[in-house]
Amino acid sequence: MNDRATTGTNSYHRPKLSDEGLRPTHAVDAVDEYGESRALRVVGEFPLTIKVDGAEIVTLMSLGTYPEKLTLGYLRNQRLIDEIGEIAEVRVDWKREIADVRTTHGNGIVNLKEKTSERMVLSQVNIKQSQVYALLKNIASYNQIYREAGAVHGCALCKGPEILHFVEDIGRHNATDAIAGEMWLEDIKGNDKWFYTTGRLTSEIVMKVASMGIPVLLSRSGITHMGFELAEHLGATLIARAKGHHFLVYSGKDNLIYDEIPKRRRETDTINS
Repeated sequence: MNDRATTGTNSYHRPKLSDEGLRPTHAVDAVDEYGESRALRVVGEFPLTIKVDGAEIVTLMSLGTYPEKLTLGYLRNQRLIDEIGEIAEVRVDWKREIADVRTTHGNGIVNLKEKTSERMVLSQVNIKQSQVYALLKNIASYNQIYREAGAVHGCALCKGPEILHFVEDIGRHNATDAIAGEMWLEDIKGNDKWFYTTGRLTSEIVMKVASMGIPVLLSRSGITHMGFELAEHLGATLIARAKGHHFLVYSGKDNLIYDEIPKRRRETDTINS
């Protein structure tokens, strides 16, 4: 590992990270509608307080599977720290419920950056309908924690239909931040990537994903009006209610290439022509 921090690049610096990920599910007993006992699994939920050079920043409720990357992604997406080179170490201690972040300068968060979307310029990416369907098919083999215990959201960093990194957590914000941490740690650029989530696309999620440089957002759920307006302002492509062969494009409509229109739609067009 090269601990030399650089300015303006992540290429030569990786902070020291603990490895304190927790198991995602736990055994419990329940009784069903027939009065019969059942052994089940439920997801974990643990508080994690992020401290930077001893100063408390926030307490997150998390599944706890990727606490170090969650910490990195939170600091990045909240624009509390600009460069990963400012971070020397992230050490998680579940007994204390603390993620201790040590900076290279030792002065904590020096400048609190104001959130703004004015300087964001997202790439315009053409999206094939067939790629959307392929991604939705590929994502079906993920969501393992949800299938076992429910109560989580899943988020994925994708390159077209290829899933590069998938995270589940009890909140879609945590899963998003964990992916942001992975991207920051590995110096992954977002300009040619897609972001998939099982959760709704609110303005906060749109802003976080835009901060990661990702121009395409897909969701199994719906969107909010503020999320739509922000996506329009940023030039993000917003696709929601995406499941099976159904989806709705709310923003970036001109970026979609219709190369695999479902059969029923083609028959309807023929009848109406």
